[in-house]
Formats: sequence, C-alpha cells, structure tokens
Amino acid sequence: MNGVALRFQELQKTGRKAFIPYIVGGDPDLPSLPRVLATLVENGADLIEIGVPFSDPLADGPVIQAASVRARQAGCTLTKLLATIKPVAVRLPVPLILMVYYNQLYLRGTPRFLEEVKAAGVSGLIIPDLPPEAAVELQELAAKLGIALNFLVAPTSKEARIKMAAAASTGFLYTVSVKGVTGTRTSLPPELPAFVRRVKDISPRPVAVGFGIATPEQARKVATLADGVIVGSALVQAITEDPELKKMALLARALREAI
Repeated sequence: MNGVALRFQELQKTGRKAFIPYIVGGDPDLPSLPRVLATLVENGADLIEIGVPFSDPLADGPVIQAASVRARQAGCTLTKLLATIKPVAVRLPVPLILMVYYNQLYLRGTPRFLEEVKAAGVSGLIIPDLPPEAAVELQELAAKLGIALNFLVAPTSKEARIKMAAAASTGFLYTVSVKGVTGTRTSLPPELPAFVRRVKDISPRPVAVGFGIATPEQARKVATLADGVIVGSALVQAITEDPELKKMALLARALREAI
C-alpha cells in the first residue's frame, strides 16, 4: 500500500478527516521550503501537496499563478525542487504529494520522472491535465514504485468519468468543488453536498475536496461531507503576506481544528 492510501486508512481508523494544505514549491524561495513544510506539520497537516511551478498553470487562479511566477523567477525548477524535498521528506511524518502538470513528465519521460520523484521521497502525484484514459503507462509504473495517483473529478463529470477516475486513483479521488480554477470564495456552492455524496457513492477511494475552500467554517462544512479537505490559495496568500509564516501557521491551525 502506498503512503497516501496508508495515511487515509490510519485517519479513518481514528475517525479523523484529512487536512491537506497546498503550497507552491519555491515560494517565497527554495531555502524556505523545509521551514514551510515543518510549520504545516506542526499545525496539523496530515498530507501536504506541493505545487511544481509552471508557466501555464491552467487549473490555478491568480494567487497560485502569482506564486508560481515568483518561484520560477527565483530559479525554482523541478530538479531543484526535488533536491530540496529529498533531505526533508525522510524526516517528515506525513506524505508529500506533488501537483505537477503533464509537461514535466513529457519532457523527462515517465520512467525517469517517477524514479526521480520516488528518490526524492514523494508519496503521490496530482496531474490535473492528464485524464485517466491517457495514463496507462503512468499507472503501471507508479504502482510498481508505490507512488499514489490522485485523479480529479469536477461538478461537470458524468458518472462514467467519476468511475474511471476513481478506479485509476490509488490514493484519493480529488473532487473539485467548483466550476473554474483555484482561489478563495466567499461561500461554498449550494450543490456541493449532493455532488460529494454522488462521488462518494461511486468511489471506492477516499474523497478529498479542494478548490475554493479558504476559511475554517468552510473547511468544517466540507469535512462533514468528505474524507479530506484541501486548502491552497488562502495558505499561499498567507505566506505572501507574512514570509515569517506566523499568519500561515495560525490559519493552518484554525483549519485543522475546524476539520
């Protein structure tokens, strides 16, 4: 069993819901990454999603796009990011998941990419622009290396698509709460409870909800529906406003307590 699936199994045994913070690797800079990860763990993260900076992050809103630009301008590349993660991952008690666009796999070749990810201590992948029907080679190689794949479904996904994504996922099924890109919202979509229930009825994997969740109250509501709550833009913005990480730490703690 891969590390992501194992963590969800452990949480389910104790009745806890997963708090999954998202950060952009290399923002505000690469030397800060170990401190950012440690702060998230100290404040209740169960798994951590690290976004690989990319020039065309089609799933991301303005906050994460801006962070990705800053990271790339500061010289963050996938190679440098994995080198920074490697000595940290072995010390962290939580699985690390890379959110990466398919271009990075294409440029390296899937076997090489997975070997480098595994060597860095990464436990799972989220590839938002890779549909499961195009991921046969990736699925086979990732399974051999024990790397969890976590595919996405959206409110527009039909039942057949949800079944396919759930079957291909070996960690959790990433359930997008809104139509659109990442970013904070003032309220959750009224149709979200029915959508999550529909996904959970179909999926044999744990269901984690992301996109648009920014406040402890929103996280609390989502935690009553799903197995995990993913929060990104609000935490990335907190890092931007306070590189000393005090604001991020307070928000992470409040989210964890709410979940």
